Amino acid sequence: MAWKRNPAPPSVYRRQLSARFKELRAQAGLTLTEVSAVVEVSQGSLSRIENGDRGTTPVLAKALLDCYGITDPAAREDILDLVRADAAQRQPWWRKYSAVINTTKYGGYLALESSANALRTYETELVPGLLQTEEYARQVIANMRFDLTPQQIEALVEVRMGRRNLLEGENAIKLWAVIDEAALHRIPEPAVLCGQLEHLLAMAERTNITVQFLPFSAGLHPGLDGPFVLMGFPDPNPEVVWMENGPNSVYFEGADEVDHYTEVFDHLRARALGPPETHAHLTGLLKEKRT
Repeated sequence: MAWKRNPAPPSVYRRQLSARFKELRAQAGLTLTEVSAVVEVSQGSLSRIENGDRGTTPVLAKALLDCYGITDPAAREDILDLVRADAAQRQPWWRKYSAVINTTKYGGYLALESSANALRTYETELVPGLLQTEEYARQVIANMRFDLTPQQIEALVEVRMGRRNLLEGENAIKLWAVIDEAALHRIPEPAVLCGQLEHLLAMAERTNITVQFLPFSAGLHPGLDGPFVLMGFPDPNPEVVWMENGPNSVYFEGADEVDHYTEVFDHLRARALGPPETHAHLTGLLKEKRT
């Protein structure tokens, strides 16, 4: 598999820019060396822009558009809008937490999640982060990251709670979560479990959220390799698969790998309880834990 270990993958906007600049240069019939001589920017820098490894500025973007003979105002503005959007995404809402996020290699995931329009996630041991309550998140982070200070733990809890805004409003992200039964057995405190179950039931009522429960009775299945997230983006951006790998996070975007995990997810949701059955099961578990 083509693993990507860069903790800060290109934003959706930068990936669109890289594709557009490559296309425009090809249409103009120019080499990077020729463009470099015209705009007076190193060939290496231009290559990194076309590969999505770095962003650009409106000034350089205009120079490139001039070099490629793009004079149509609408076409030029489309490119400049992408440049501005990419720059804005480099100043995200979680920037004030960058000190702790950088130590956890979490920033890359947040950058992709914030620009996604659909997530399909399979979790084996935990409730998905976007569906966690504050107390549940606090206990999970504190137990998983025993190397962090209480202040750092609280910062990560705040980030996790801030992420839930993605599920709100007109542009709310579409979330489809398949949660293994083991995840609910990882919550030892009845009060925390009840609060988490209540929250899951409430979130599952939303039209943009689907929750399915995968019981132990499903037996062996294709998801035994572990949890993953399929991240969808506005066209023409390809999907990305994100996976946790110990202290690091990895992602890949090759069509074969994305197709593989799409098929795995389809198998998992087919074996899991449907949304109505999931609701009934979680309701019964909540009633049991309250007694």
